[in-house]
Formats: sequence, structure tokens, C-alpha cells
Amino acid sequence: MPSVKVLRSIGVDETDVSIGIITITPPEAAAIISDIASKSGAVKIAFIDRFSGSVVLTGDVSAVEASLRKGIDALHQNLGFDIPEITKS
Repeated sequence: MPSVKVLRSIGVDETDVSIGIITITPPEAAAIISDIASKSGAVKIAFIDRFSGSVVLTGDVSAVEASLRKGIDALHQNLGFDIPEITKS
């Protein structure tokens, strides 16, 4: 779990959550992946920026990872996006 200090610095008030961060190009795809990911698991959209393509999801580790994977897979299968490796720390 991230430290409370890190969570608060990115505007997440919850303290017992994991975060998933993705930056996507073109940035318009941030809305697509946010929609798919939020419908794929018990995650919340903590932040989305349609200009930079940044998305921050919160939830438990497995939900965040599964939701990001669903979103990435959908972009790959439906729009031909390359699939990045998901890293964890």
C-alpha cells in the first residue's frame, strides 16, 4: 500500500487502498480506459486528465490490476493499441 503522504499528495483521501496509474497516448483514450476499467472491477477513478492521458484508479491490489488489464486488453483488441507491461512496486 502507498503511504498516506503519497495518497494525499495525489488527492486520494482513502488510506487503505492501492493505486493504479496509467498514462496513455492519445490522451482521448484515457476516457475509454477509465470507463472500461471502472466497469470491470471494484475500483474508483481517483483522477483522469483528458489532456495528458493520465488516469489514477484506486481499490485493492487485485481489483486495480484486473481493471487495468481489462482496459488495456480492450484498447488492444478493439483499437489496435500496443500492450505495455504492467509493473508493480
